[in-house]
Amino acid sequence: MILVDTGAMVALIDGSDRHHALVRSLYEENPDAWILPVVVLPEVDYLVAKYLGAKAEDTFLADLASGAFSIDWGRDEDLSVAHRLCARYRSLRMGLVDAMVIAAAERLKAEAIATLDLRHFAAVSIKGNPRLLPRDR
Repeated sequence: MILVDTGAMVALIDGSDRHHALVRSLYEENPDAWILPVVVLPEVDYLVAKYLGAKAEDTFLADLASGAFSIDWGRDEDLSVAHRLCARYRSLRMGLVDAMVIAAAERLKAEAIATLDLRHFAAVSIKGNPRLLPRDR
């Protein structure tokens, strides 16, 4: 199971992103392993609409609606874990979305997190020590 952060998902969608080929190859290795935490969906939608346009946004939304990606809808306790992470790592200013991705990864015992945000994810001690992809490929 691979939890997907916003940046990795945008790189997968955006063929012009400098990380696209690498992220796409990771995705193609096992697309069924990729799980999108619900908290990344608004960020991905916003970035895709703003930088890639309405057609790309519509394609992303259609993929979500058709079940092309598995979604983790979260649990109430994820908010407590995220709050604790944000407080513990206050100097990182990681924010709610990254903290919720980490909370979901811990709860689901994910083997990896697909992220391009090493500033936050590599600095946090994550239970279960999931690999950070593509860094730990």
